Amino acid sequence: MSEKIWFITGASRGFGREWAIAALDRGDSVAATARNPAALDDLKAKYGDRILPVKLDVTDRSACVEAVNTSARHFGRLDVVVNNAGYGQFGMVEELSEQEARQQIETNLFGPLWVTQAALPHLRENGGGHIIQVSSIGGISAFAGIGIYHASKWGLEGLTQSLAQEVADFGIKVTLIEPGSYSTDWGDVSSLHATKLPAYDAFREEAAKARAKRKASRGDPTATRAAILKIVDAPKPPLRVFFGDGPLAVATKDYESRLATWREWEALSIEAQGSPGR
Repeated sequence: MSEKIWFITGASRGFGREWAIAALDRGDSVAATARNPAALDDLKAKYGDRILPVKLDVTDRSACVEAVNTSARHFGRLDVVVNNAGYGQFGMVEELSEQEARQQIETNLFGPLWVTQAALPHLRENGGGHIIQVSSIGGISAFAGIGIYHASKWGLEGLTQSLAQEVADFGIKVTLIEPGSYSTDWGDVSSLHATKLPAYDAFREEAAKARAKRKASRGDPTATRAAILKIVDAPKPPLRVFFGDGPLAVATKDYESRLATWREWEALSIEAQGSPGR
């Protein structure tokens, strides 16, 4: 299999780092972005010229364009673009400040949009490629206390499903990775928390217990290395794929509930259409 050239955002930690290592270990090359490229010094020392550390804040559209263009010039092309950079904003909907809400969307939704827009001309010119969007089980379901995070990932899901249809004729593949709970720092040092309102203290306590149960069965991020390589090497990769053992059960319960409600209210839905021609 020929060498692939990867562009990975948020490569200094979590899945981004694991997947950079997976690619580099098998002989691929990686343009690895981070807010602080010094966090990639150990990978640079180990892998040398096959890794290009790039300083990038994905909320800066012009910086995204420059980072992608610089990486493509450096390696000669791009084959796999991974939009991994992001974080979790905790807080009840009422608790969120305007700045917290905007910053979450700027990073988790607009960031992937800017990188994708910058990468597409290169992929089209190359006659193909693969865009990987890191979503979450939180991109298809929702839990209390992280509503704005869900908004960012649900937005990414819709954006990406449209994207996949738009670029298929160019030979460009698109995949949403939807991880469940993993032993990363997503819910710890990487997350932000809104100022708490006392009115939600009791509810917050119950939500914390539920999160603790999910945390007890978190997956091993290193196990995703082999999985991501299988995705990018697949002749026909999936548009959506879960990582982890728990998401399918959550999705099944959620979607069965939605279908049941839609069917229960179908008569009203039809009534609301009115008579043809009116």
